[in-house]
Amino acid sequence: MSRNGTNADVVMDGVPCKRMKVEAVDPVSPLNFDSPEALFESLISPIKTETFFKEYWEQRPLLIQRDDPSLAAYFQSLFQLTDLKHLCRQGMYYGRDINVCRCVNGRKKVLNKSSKVHYLQLRKDFDQKRATIQFHQPQRFKDELWKIQEKLECFFGSLVGSNVYITPSESQGLPPHYDDIEVFILQLEGKKHWRLYQPTVPLAREYNVEPEDKIGAPTHEFTLKPGDLLYFPRGTIHQADTPPGLAHSTHVTISTYQNNSWGDFLLDVIPGLLFDTAKKEIKFRTGIPRQLLMQVDDTAVSTERLSGFLRLLADQLEGTRDLRSSEMKKDFIRSRLPPYYLGDGSSLSIPDGRYPKLNSKVKLRFKDYIVMTVETDKDTSALGLRFSLSYMDALKQLWSSEIISVKELKLNTDAEKENLVLALWTECLVEVI
Repeated sequence: MSRNGTNADVVMDGVPCKRMKVEAVDPVSPLNFDSPEALFESLISPIKTETFFKEYWEQRPLLIQRDDPSLAAYFQSLFQLTDLKHLCRQGMYYGRDINVCRCVNGRKKVLNKSSKVHYLQLRKDFDQKRATIQFHQPQRFKDELWKIQEKLECFFGSLVGSNVYITPSESQGLPPHYDDIEVFILQLEGKKHWRLYQPTVPLAREYNVEPEDKIGAPTHEFTLKPGDLLYFPRGTIHQADTPPGLAHSTHVTISTYQNNSWGDFLLDVIPGLLFDTAKKEIKFRTGIPRQLLMQVDDTAVSTERLSGFLRLLADQLEGTRDLRSSEMKKDFIRSRLPPYYLGDGSSLSIPDGRYPKLNSKVKLRFKDYIVMTVETDKDTSALGLRFSLSYMDALKQLWSSEIISVKELKLNTDAEKENLVLALWTECLVEVI
């Protein structure tokens, strides 16, 4: 929660339009969707969540190979090569939805056409040119992936994306490279041979291809089969190919924590902290020396002054209760997936039938999908409901309480209490118990 100005915004991401899903009879999920925490632990089973974050997260790869027919069948249902025929009928485009590529002599060769994707041409490139098909954001069409990813977004508090890779036998789609994301690989169909290498840039902030003659011997080498899971931190150099004798391999990469480091957070919060400090400290408002911007080599004076300002900012930071996240929080709430069980959004369009009154007991819905921020009156970029800053304590009560009586809300008048709850109830954010 950050403070600056007079209005508080309770923001709930909108339910974006979802494309027609691929109809299929899916097996019962062996994953636990009772909560975001339960889903993650069931995904990495038998590893415990505490063990994962203590020993693997941002540190080293984790390979989980499981001989579980029900899990293998479930993973296969998430996406299959045969799904592409139905999807292409819905209007897929190269670049936006699908990439076609192959690794040739250590380089990525893109085989995209400048047009709409036609299934027969796609299969021709796949079968004859041994090209890999990369399908972007399959959760738009496959509800079970949507269900998994929105729960993971709640668990990580970060955007979660996905891509499906389908590679024919004896072929490789991408050269050795590293990414700027934490990666979870789910093997869906066939088998994939993987080689992982020591990072040259640990916890990398960008994607980069690495020449094979410079990356040394693999630190890990294995083959994934349906039902297996692989995790590796951003910066891990990797390459994968489909072994001979198989029709093809299909896997989905589920990725998170892009631009979500402490460095990114500092870049996000320091502008607000600096703005607030400059309003209180005249030192920050004095002008820089004449012709400072014209100097080339003499930076001693400016670095000394800036060091002092940064120390003062650090002192201000220690006494600050609220940090104003200018973009990271907004980007997350705008771009994240809606709750899975809302389906087409119909359950958001009609409030609960019981009208909230002063003596009603209420419960805030969708806590995992709501963000409260404090913005200036002039900031029109904030989405969601806007309230006066005087409503902040009452909003915090609703946030922290499982169930609360309307009359207990910290507002000056009964009318304000009823108006706040009614505004949230109208938007389906409050349930009357």
